[in-house]
Amino acid sequence: MSDSSAAEDIAAGYAFTGPTLDLGALLWDGACLPDRQIRIPLSMLNRHGLVAGATGTGKTKTLQLIAEQLSANGVPVFLADIKGDVSGISAPGAANEKSAQRAKEVAQEWTATGYPSEFYSLGGIGPGIPVRATVTSFGPVLLSKVLQLNQTQEQSLGLIFHYADSKGLELIDLKDLRAVVAFLVSDRGKAELKGIGGLSTVTSGVILRALTAFEQQGAAEFFGEPEFDTSEFLQTAADGRGMVSVLELPAVQDKPQLFSTFLMWLLADLYNDLPEVGDLEQPKLVFFFDEAHLLFNGASKPFLESITQTVRLIRSKGIGVFFVTQTPKDVPGDVLAQLGNRVQHALRAFTPDDAKALKATVKTFPNSEYDLEELLTRLGTGEAVVTVLSETGAPTPVAATRLRAPQSLMGPIDEAALDAAVKGSLLYARYAEAVDRESAYEKISAEQAAAEAAAEAAAGAAEAEKQAKAAAKAAPKPDPSLAEQVVGSGLFRSLARSVGTQLGREISRSIFGTARRRR
Repeated sequence: MSDSSAAEDIAAGYAFTGPTLDLGALLWDGACLPDRQIRIPLSMLNRHGLVAGATGTGKTKTLQLIAEQLSANGVPVFLADIKGDVSGISAPGAANEKSAQRAKEVAQEWTATGYPSEFYSLGGIGPGIPVRATVTSFGPVLLSKVLQLNQTQEQSLGLIFHYADSKGLELIDLKDLRAVVAFLVSDRGKAELKGIGGLSTVTSGVILRALTAFEQQGAAEFFGEPEFDTSEFLQTAADGRGMVSVLELPAVQDKPQLFSTFLMWLLADLYNDLPEVGDLEQPKLVFFFDEAHLLFNGASKPFLESITQTVRLIRSKGIGVFFVTQTPKDVPGDVLAQLGNRVQHALRAFTPDDAKALKATVKTFPNSEYDLEELLTRLGTGEAVVTVLSETGAPTPVAATRLRAPQSLMGPIDEAALDAAVKGSLLYARYAEAVDRESAYEKISAEQAAAEAAAEAAAGAAEAEKQAKAAAKAAPKPDPSLAEQVVGSGLFRSLARSVGTQLGREISRSIFGTARRRR
């Protein structure tokens, strides 16, 4: 096959009939071909994707490029901004010689454009509208996975949630859950679960220790009210463009368990709330998780199973998920198998481990006209190897691509602009201030205080009675009065007996009519 024929065949694989996102121009035999455009069908964005490459190769700019075009097509976007450099999507980019040259090379009509954006934070950690969830909505199954509980402990946690629900004890934050667990193993609370299995002190201890470790990751900030409505992420702006929701995570990038927790809850909540829609002309929402290796490093098996299942099933709800990371091996195989769209930036081969990762990456691509092992080590910044799903769901030919430049600011906006954007949002008043209303902790504390007060009052009354009796017993008797002395004397008692006997006889005679005995 001639070089021109091979290039034509590759380009033909990207000639779609429906709406598309433009990624860039085909690279072939060392030349950029601006008339051979590489695209991705908009309808295939819910088939998930991967953007990978070594540090400094342009992964974040690719994320930004795709997110901009999704927004322009009316598709809401969610960006997890680990490093804090994606906030610039809200502001127009800066025209310069470099961006003008890139636009010319790839036949791009570049116009500086900012996109409608909202900025969020996990529970108010860092700048952004706080995103919180209640313990009840998070649920025992998801929480058990995060706490890495075994099956018995998970069942016990489910029992705790069931008891709290049946008794009207709302589990809003982690102190509510702690209070219920502590109560159910106390002397007063043990009888509450006796009929349905009970809660052992060993299991409760495991749960409480796991909660402590979880809190040290910053989870206490995430759980609470007002609870965030995840449908906020599905909004469009007044001009019809999709809203770009940027979750600012620099303050928690060293707390991967907290971020993983949020990811699990968010995807699970959307999955539970959204109806089945099958394949749509365009997705309802597309997620981008930058620095995805932070999600999976040290992740528990239950967490990985949950992510795999969610990614597999959420496609039918119209949701697309893109992971952005350094190498495909950062993503577990079962998850990677679900990612139909691939943008692979350059890889390094400086060490034996690098070389091994390179070979593994090449094996994840379809057969190609390129020598991928060589190509992936010499791609420039802003260049990538692409394969996506066609409109029929079949993989497109592998295409080396010089990518378009984002039209928004390639870098973070300044802190003042970010703060103004956050506080100027209509959502800020709804979610900014935490609310700590009466829930399980307060109710149990009040009952405990009342029980202790009653016990103290009873104990005080018993002690007072005891002291009164003791005092009465120990008190000296007073000296008798003159009358008491006379009445108590032996002579007086003898005289009283004599008078009483005589008086009794007289009364008997008067009643029965007997005569007085004559002498």
